Amino acid sequence: MNLMRFTRRNRASLLCSLGILLGTGQGQLLAQSRRYLNEVPNYTWYAGCFGTASGNLMGYWDRNGMSGFYTGPTGGGLAPLESYTPATEGIRSMWASKAGIDGRPLDRPGHIDDYVGSEDRVNMNSYESTAADPYVLAGRPEHAADCIGDFIGLNQRKWSSLAGECDGNIDAYSFVFWDKSGARRQNYSFTNTAGAYVPDIQSGLKRWARSRGYDAEVFTQLSIFNPERTGPTGFTFNDIKNEIDSGSPILCFLQPQNEFYRNLAKPTPMRANPEIHGVMIYGYHDDPNNAFGLGSLPEHVLVMDSWGRAAENLLPWSSYNWLGLFPVRGVIGFHPKPRVTGIHRKGETVSLQWEGPSATITDVVAGTIVPAHYYQVERSSTLNPADFRPVTPPSTERGASVIETGAETVFYRIGLVPKPAMEN
Repeated sequence: MNLMRFTRRNRASLLCSLGILLGTGQGQLLAQSRRYLNEVPNYTWYAGCFGTASGNLMGYWDRNGMSGFYTGPTGGGLAPLESYTPATEGIRSMWASKAGIDGRPLDRPGHIDDYVGSEDRVNMNSYESTAADPYVLAGRPEHAADCIGDFIGLNQRKWSSLAGECDGNIDAYSFVFWDKSGARRQNYSFTNTAGAYVPDIQSGLKRWARSRGYDAEVFTQLSIFNPERTGPTGFTFNDIKNEIDSGSPILCFLQPQNEFYRNLAKPTPMRANPEIHGVMIYGYHDDPNNAFGLGSLPEHVLVMDSWGRAAENLLPWSSYNWLGLFPVRGVIGFHPKPRVTGIHRKGETVSLQWEGPSATITDVVAGTIVPAHYYQVERSSTLNPADFRPVTPPSTERGASVIETGAETVFYRIGLVPKPAMEN
């Protein structure tokens, strides 16, 4: 496996020396690109890999425009960049709440209390337990969903026949309903034959965002190199570049190929989850000329490994076993939407304020840090989406004023738009 690890400081200093390689003809050098997102948390594993990976994802967005994603006491309400110190470990409640942690009363059960079947629920010695959920064994109602893990089905044994692959989520595990053709699945939500919603990571992240007063577009897609695809499409390296260039990290679902369940009996026999691991891509390196000595594969991604290790990982976008574990089965994408927080009119001036993504991207080759998100205020006299027209130029600001001279009813909305051409 062609893998390289280095610290954030070393990464920047080494890569700045690469320069720009240009040309398209035979024997000429091709353009090299290296970009990564800033303000990305690196949390230590807690209560499950996809709980931790989702924590990294939502901690990133909390630090980059979506300030209501985390509002607890840790870090004064701003998601910290790590979770391994006493001052920062409370952030874990964002993905796995627990009685007595991060301001939660001792008599109010949370995710860990209801779904993790162990007396030692911090060290997770119930890892991969197939026992019934603790709230079931205790004969009490489960708590109202209030953390990411609750919404994505993490640790929850109560489900059955998940896409015919496994029954329920054993401790530390979660699930995704994939489109096996390889096509992208947008905003998908699964309902079983009894008419009940069954959570997975994609639908759960969207519902969690809504519980925080926001909304998001979400998607899942099998990787382009996944052999289980029945169709020609799959998530590609160009898709990764598009996501990072638009300011969006990507969750990756690692899983052994053609392993969809395991027969486990710790302590109850069941058709359990296969082995998995969850990580988050936050950057890429396209190295067609091997200028950095990464080997024959030019396409690499930067990954937070969900273990909180000080070293970061540059991994090839291929069917290799990542981190010495498994290949990428597929990805989960998450695009939060802007939220209007105020609209006021004074005379002919209408002022709008909003919250929304405000990430920045470091371009190592160009030596620049650039904003990823631009906004326009759009106006219409009807609610027909096709009738809205921009009334402000693209801007990174999250507030604007427009002149409204008419007396008729009008509607405004906030649109995320591409970066202006003059800034490309």
